[in-house]
Amino acid sequence: MPPAPGDHDARRRDVSEAVWRVLADRGFGQLTLRAVAAEMGASTGMLTHYFPAKRDLVRYAHAVAEERTLAALYRELDVTGLAALRAYLLDVLSLTPEATAMNRVWVSFWDAAIGDPELAATETARYERWRGKLRPHVVAAIEQGEIPADRDVEDIVASAAALTHGLVVQALFDPDRFPPDRQTRLIDDYLRTLTCP
Repeated sequence: MPPAPGDHDARRRDVSEAVWRVLADRGFGQLTLRAVAAEMGASTGMLTHYFPAKRDLVRYAHAVAEERTLAALYRELDVTGLAALRAYLLDVLSLTPEATAMNRVWVSFWDAAIGDPELAATETARYERWRGKLRPHVVAAIEQGEIPADRDVEDIVASAAALTHGLVVQALFDPDRFPPDRQTRLIDDYLRTLTCP
């Protein structure tokens, strides 16, 4: 008897969680249907019932990760300008074990996207949405006089995104040199440079 629709959706989410654990622990190169099935304590036959191929599995896990990330990205803040920009940049960093695991997953997805034009387009759109979320806070900071009016909004948004993702990579590969307090300090130092004429 086929599973009820709710059961099917829940099982697909369970699979996504297992994909993330495999990616976080072992990286994209070790992501296989067998590895995900083993992570779930299930058979590969059960897994292929939901996802016929690894590509289907990766795309679904990516979509669920994006959904979760967007929920955090679009949370309401009670601050504006530089304070809001800071909050959104810190949300991306590996400041907690959970955020570190999620960043390992996202970095693994980057690897997958390099060889998959459709996934690459999805990643491009995801980063544009993130920069779009940062942009109004940069504009507000300029309007509030926190950042000089002659600064280029697009350059600030691009440099903020680049610095943040650079810190993500550094913290993943060299966590002893980039602990949470240093990551936070580097973001704060960067934000202070924006206030200079």
